[in-house]
Amino acid sequence: MSSSTQTITTKVPFGQKVAFGIGMFANQMFPAILGIFMVVLVEDLGFPGWMWSLIYFFPRIFDSITDPIMGFISDNTKSKWGRRKQYVLIGGLIMGVAFIFMWQLYASDTLQYNFWYFFLWSIVFYLGLTFFSVPYVAMGYEMSDDFHERTDIMAVAQWIGQWAWVIAPWFWVIMYDPDWFPSADVAVRELAIWVAIPCAICAMVPAIFIRSKSTLDEDYEPLNAANIVNSLKKILDSFKAAFRIEQFRRICMATFLIFNAFNTVAALTFFVVVYKLFNGDADASGIWVSLFGCLGALGTTFIVIPIVARMARVMGKKKAFMLAQGISVVGYIMLYFLFVPGKPWLYIIGLPFFSFGIGSLFTIMMSMTADVIDIDELNSGKRREGIFGAIYWWMVKVGFAIAGALSGLIIAFVGFNPDLPTTEQQSAVDGLLAFFCFFPMVGTIIAMLVMRKYDVTEARANEIRAEIEKRKKPKSSSSYYGGNKLSTFDTLGLEIDPSTDLDFTNMSDTSVRKQFLISLEKGIHGMCFSPYREGQDIGDILSEEQIRIRMEVVKPYTKWVRSFSCTDGNEYIARIAKENGLRTIVGAWIGEDIEKNEREISSLINLAKDGHVDIAAVGNEVLLRNELPKEEILQYIRRVKEALPDIPVGYVDTYFRFYEHPDLVDACDVIMANCYPFWEGCSVEEASNYLKKMHALAVKAADGKPVIITETGWPDNGNNVNEAVPTALNAMKYYINLQAWGEKYNTELFYFSSFDEAWKIHHEGEIGASWGIWDKNEHLKYS
Repeated sequence: MSSSTQTITTKVPFGQKVAFGIGMFANQMFPAILGIFMVVLVEDLGFPGWMWSLIYFFPRIFDSITDPIMGFISDNTKSKWGRRKQYVLIGGLIMGVAFIFMWQLYASDTLQYNFWYFFLWSIVFYLGLTFFSVPYVAMGYEMSDDFHERTDIMAVAQWIGQWAWVIAPWFWVIMYDPDWFPSADVAVRELAIWVAIPCAICAMVPAIFIRSKSTLDEDYEPLNAANIVNSLKKILDSFKAAFRIEQFRRICMATFLIFNAFNTVAALTFFVVVYKLFNGDADASGIWVSLFGCLGALGTTFIVIPIVARMARVMGKKKAFMLAQGISVVGYIMLYFLFVPGKPWLYIIGLPFFSFGIGSLFTIMMSMTADVIDIDELNSGKRREGIFGAIYWWMVKVGFAIAGALSGLIIAFVGFNPDLPTTEQQSAVDGLLAFFCFFPMVGTIIAMLVMRKYDVTEARANEIRAEIEKRKKPKSSSSYYGGNKLSTFDTLGLEIDPSTDLDFTNMSDTSVRKQFLISLEKGIHGMCFSPYREGQDIGDILSEEQIRIRMEVVKPYTKWVRSFSCTDGNEYIARIAKENGLRTIVGAWIGEDIEKNEREISSLINLAKDGHVDIAAVGNEVLLRNELPKEEILQYIRRVKEALPDIPVGYVDTYFRFYEHPDLVDACDVIMANCYPFWEGCSVEEASNYLKKMHALAVKAADGKPVIITETGWPDNGNNVNEAVPTALNAMKYYINLQAWGEKYNTELFYFSSFDEAWKIHHEGEIGASWGIWDKNEHLKYS
């Protein structure tokens, strides 16, 4: 998967932020109204506590399961509208329709009918929410890569979204006012329509107005039915990769604790206000239930979000989070003492403090998540906003589901019964108040402890972005060979045969692909064996099983395989290749780590003595990397030659090193040259002849010794190097001509590489992971 094409590095226009924020209004309004309407199920339709818990829990669990799948689909969608917009549009429509039907409940129907009717329509509603929310949140993450701009985007969105919580509490007043509706069940049936239509429209606004670019040319995972089913494993792998990032684990855990604790008691607001302050008289409570939510949301909108956004800019996101949550702890304590029967106005004093908790949570945490996505890109080379958004909101929704179940359990635990007057259950009402204030306080304190070691500062975030951008820049040939090296040598008189090249001028893409498959079936002299699978890196221990799996893939297409190391499981390559009837060039990786060099050399010698090595390669491009002086390399070569007198021994480096260093030629039994027309900026049309000249120069330098091209290849993705363009079509063309030349002249050459390997992203950028004939999952890329 390539990096996102939608990242904007400049300041995001305010109109785009507003368009994103309008979507947040729908994202907040639907659950806000849902939480209020849910009271009707207990108060007016007679749902017992266990039904309340089930209705809260299972649809949200379903939602949390479908979210990661939607994240995978969204991240890998190729369309002219981009990855997200179409799903946001469809999801908004489904939510609106399902919300209307979900609340068409009648007290005259049986309890069981109403339960199952509501349960099934809520599943449809949450499916629509998944279609909408996962790609919608990912849209926000990819709108900017600037540390502070991300906070501003989320602040604008949360400011607009908070109006849902300002408006929603007044539905309590409307629902139970006989001048509006004869009963609450009638109210929700009609109000659901008035809520669903404008909210669905708001949900579709980001899809219509937020700019995005086509992803038709991106190298994403295929979205066929089989792959989506298989994606469950990939999703699980993505979850594991995400949770390996400590900072993301802390964000998710803190959000889960705060949001879960808050929503557990938020469902009790009606009961606490009515039964603690008004002795159970809902009519007497008037607007005070509504005011609690409304004033809290207004405080969040006009006080908390602007202050928190400013705090995050001045003191950093982590300190702003800690301070805001500390203020909320004070608010929870104050509320416990400010709920005084007959004096409802007192709780208003504590609301601004109370609001800092949940009010600051998503403004800061969503911005932090965008920063963490950069860490993932640095590690994996992929932009996975959809997966990370799905995982983050999975934590939120699982927390919400658990909160709904817990609120029912709390009601049962304290022995509260809405049918009894307060005088007969004072202890239960007091218990509700205690849970209402101290349960979220405990969750907040634990969350603050979790975030204590969060360490992504502005400076660190900028370093990560700089490294990512550095990788995205075209890799100039000077970083590899030092420019067009071939032009610096006298190539006059170097004889090459251009007749082996196929003319692709009038060939269709389909014809090129067919010719490639024919060439592949004929086989090639050798392949560089790529052992590392997704998530592995240099130094990881490779299993015998993974080597066997990949050896089975390549063995029909080659006579030789080349390995690069003899330790950490790489030693299996030579043994398994021999078991499969293949010949081997076995490499000992030589570098700055002297102890590791010793292990490599010893392992190479032992493998050779056991009969697993046909040619021993001591070091690979050590001079190119400037890791050891030439004399030390020569000493390693001599040492291996002495230990293995009956096996050809050589050293691998760029073709011109042997021309520049005759003593390297003298030390080697065989000259092993890496030749890459691509890195020298050669167009694919000229690449085959260019390669032949590289080989001819190495032959001239070898002075009669055998020459093997130990690496050559063409990537199918990444950035151009002058005239060299990495595409699948060009990679196939290069391979076709390479194979034809090798077949005609029995040229000993090794194609680089067998499989794509993600770890190379860390060293060469995106292009580094795109050299394989097969992809990271052992699928032929050009079939």
